[in-house]
Amino acid sequence: MKRRVVVTGIGVISPVGNTVDEFWHSLTHGKSGTGTVTQVDPDKFPSKVAAEVKNFDPSVWISAKERKKTDRFVQFALAASDMAVKDSRLDFSKEDTSMCGVFIGSGIGGLHTIEEQHQVLLDKGPDRISPFFIPMLIVNMAAGKVSIAFNLKGPNSCVATACATGAHATGDAFKIIQRGEADIMISGGSEACITPLGFGGFAALKALSCLNDTPESASRPFDATRDGFVMGEGCGILVLEELEHAKKRGARIYAEISGYGMTSDASHITAPDPKGEGGTQSMIRAMRDAGVTPSEISYINAHGTATPMNDRVETIAIKGALGLDIAKKVPVSSTKSMTGHLLGAAGSIEAIICCKAIQDSLIPPTINLHHPDPECDLDYVPNQARKASLDICLSNSLGFGGHNATLCIRKFRE
Repeated sequence: MKRRVVVTGIGVISPVGNTVDEFWHSLTHGKSGTGTVTQVDPDKFPSKVAAEVKNFDPSVWISAKERKKTDRFVQFALAASDMAVKDSRLDFSKEDTSMCGVFIGSGIGGLHTIEEQHQVLLDKGPDRISPFFIPMLIVNMAAGKVSIAFNLKGPNSCVATACATGAHATGDAFKIIQRGEADIMISGGSEACITPLGFGGFAALKALSCLNDTPESASRPFDATRDGFVMGEGCGILVLEELEHAKKRGARIYAEISGYGMTSDASHITAPDPKGEGGTQSMIRAMRDAGVTPSEISYINAHGTATPMNDRVETIAIKGALGLDIAKKVPVSSTKSMTGHLLGAAGSIEAIICCKAIQDSLIPPTINLHHPDPECDLDYVPNQARKASLDICLSNSLGFGGHNATLCIRKFRE
C-alpha cells in the first residue's frame, strides 16, 4: 500500500510578498507584482518589465560572511525553507535525520554569480576569480545548503527542468516519501536570474512581454492581447511529510499530495507540442496516480505563461485530459498574471497556491483578462477571486525542452 504524503509547512519569497500571508492576500486581491525592471538597465532592452522580489533582507537568515559566498537563488531557498520548517513546527533535533531530506531545484542557478565573476575575469584576470565561484553557481547548492542548515542526512538532490523544475522537485520528493526512503522532505524550486544576460537572453527569444507602458497589466494569460511572459524570481518551499508521522506529532495539515505525472513533448526546445499531447498525458498520469477521475477535479492552476502559443496549447491539453464537457466546467486560473513567471520556482509556488486555495475555499483569479482569446475558451476565473469548495486540484508546469509535470493536490481527509 502506498504511503500517504501531506503538506505540513510552506514558505514563500515572491514578487507579491515575502511571507505566506502577504503572498496569499496579494493573490486573492488581484495584486500584480510586476513593475519596471530595476536589476538591469531597462533602456537597453525591448522589454522593460519584470516581477522582482521586493524588500528581501537576506541578513535575517544569513550572516554577512555567508552572504558573500551565497548566490541570490540560494539565499531565497534558505529563507523560504526556514519559513516552511517554522510553519511546520518541526524540531529536527527530535527526528531521525537520516529519514529527513531535501529536494530543491532551479531552472538556471547562480546567474548573478556567473556574470559577476566573468567580469572579474575580464577586468582583473583569472587569479582574482573567487574560490567560491563554483559552489555559488551550481544548481544543487540550494538543496545542499538547506540540508546543511538543518543537518538533514536523508535523500538530498535537485532537478533542473526549466519552468517545470519546482513541480518536478515537489513530485520527486513526494515519491521518495511514498516509497519509504524518507519521512520528511523539504522540497521546491528557487530562481533569481534577472540579470543582463538572463533578461537579455529571454528578450532575444522574443518571449518577454513588451507592454512597458502598463507594467502591472503586462502579464495577460489567456487574453487576446497577450504578447509574452513577465520574467520573475522567487522561491516556493513545501515541507512534505508521511501522514502517520505527521499525525503522531499533531501536525497541521494543509493538503495531501496524491498524484504526480510527467511526460515529454519530444517536439521542440522551446515551443510546446501544438497538439498539447504531452500536457494532456501529464495530467492523465497525475490523475491516474492519485486514483481520481476528471469529473472529480475542482480547480486547475494552469502553467498560463501569457505567451501566445502556451496558453492556446495548454487549453487544448486541458480539454484532452478532462474531456471537453468537463473541461468547460472546471475553473482554471493563471496566477502568473500576478507573480510573473518564476521559472524554476513556478511549479512549487503554484503547488502552494493550490494548498491555500483548498484551505480557504478560494480560487485566485487570472487578472488582466479583459479580451478573452476565442481559442482560450475555458473558465479562467477572470480578474476576481472566487469562493468555491475545492476537493482536488491539478497544478501544471511546462518547461523548455518539452518537460511537463502535473501535481494532483487534494483536501486532506482521514
